[in-house]
Amino acid sequence: MKGLFGSLQARLLAGLLAVALGVGGVMTLLMLRSTEHELDELLDAHLTQAAALLVVQHSQRLPHDDEQVLDAPSLHRYAPRAVFQVFHEGQLALRSSEAPLEPLVEGMAGMASGFHRVERGGTGWRVFVTRGASPDVAVLVGERESARREILWAVLAPLLGGAAAAAALVALLGAAVLHWGLAPLRRLRMELAARQPAQLGPVELPDAPAEIAPLVASLNGLFTRIEALLEGERRLTADAAHELRTPIAAIRAQAQVALGAAEPDERRHALQALLAGCDRAARLIEQLLQLARLESSAGLALPHQALNLADLVARAVAEAAESAQHQGHALALDLPPRDAQVTASGDPLLTQVLLRNLLDNALRYSPPGSAVTVTLAAGTPAWRLTVEDAGPGLDDQALARLGQRFQRGPDPAAPGSGLGWSIVQRIAALQGWQVAADRSPELGGLRVSVQGEAVG
Repeated sequence: MKGLFGSLQARLLAGLLAVALGVGGVMTLLMLRSTEHELDELLDAHLTQAAALLVVQHSQRLPHDDEQVLDAPSLHRYAPRAVFQVFHEGQLALRSSEAPLEPLVEGMAGMASGFHRVERGGTGWRVFVTRGASPDVAVLVGERESARREILWAVLAPLLGGAAAAAALVALLGAAVLHWGLAPLRRLRMELAARQPAQLGPVELPDAPAEIAPLVASLNGLFTRIEALLEGERRLTADAAHELRTPIAAIRAQAQVALGAAEPDERRHALQALLAGCDRAARLIEQLLQLARLESSAGLALPHQALNLADLVARAVAEAAESAQHQGHALALDLPPRDAQVTASGDPLLTQVLLRNLLDNALRYSPPGSAVTVTLAAGTPAWRLTVEDAGPGLDDQALARLGQRFQRGPDPAAPGSGLGWSIVQRIAALQGWQVAADRSPELGGLRVSVQGEAVG
């Protein structure tokens, strides 16, 4: 059954034929009933007219006392299907050649005038009984019921044949019309089947009907998103390969130095540099993985929940104070009062990643022992998070490039890969937050502001 109706054209054609046959069957049944009724009315009228003529004819004849029964001749090939009998004083006086000698209707003497259905010799008869001018004259005119059915089917046979031919014609024309109407779908299928995996350009279907145009537009939108995702992955892979080349080369060089060092101090220094290179490579790989996950989430609706932003910020500052980048920095945290709780809408894990990257950048690019200030301000309807450091800051050109992958700060010796800002901006965009950066008026370094709407 699935194979039979696996095609949309087959389903539509079967549905149209089912509707056409159903409606045609109902109309045929109604026509059959109506035709049968009208035919019965017509033939009954003929029976009554024949009976009236016989009454008039027999009333004009002189009564006779002999027992001779007159037989009317058969003048038509259909005459045996209709018979009549005329009784005078209970005796059969006249009959058609095919009529029996006994009355068509038993108990005729006490039977009322009108139509009756009787059985004689296994044959059904439609009989009309009437009386003459005197009660002693009775006229019976009967017709075989099978003759009526034959006439009915003789009338309906051409109509039913025409209906069957019309149904076949409707099926052929319906199949042709459906084949023509579904042509855009077939062209779309062939267009998609002929595409290569890397071919993600828009589908061109100029004559697409209104029902298919939204499907084509959705496909083109999907192709655009996939192309952007693949392009981002290709760019990320190329950039990562380029960026990883430097720490790997440095690790290799330090390993060679350690192998060739003759002095313990020189070997220890090389091994420490080797560990630092490994740490840098590990962080770079971690950031690349984070950025890859964020890129794959582009265009997706991430689940959001109410966040207690003050608790998340306090936890991130506590973790930053224990990190390797904390080199005696004076970390200051300014939170709103507890009665002014800041509630944001977002994902808690992504928010922790954003805070960790903001604090990590501030600690990496500011001198050891300098101040780093984190401020969370409650507002209506928006909250604002600010991270300030006492580092060298960024000029206007560097601020314009901020967020581009592998674009690092002005100090090339500072550890990092330049991916932190890309991660921060992507997370903020996914959660509907705004990120801005400028120079800190108090500390002189970089000031990063994150702002979003408060909930609850």
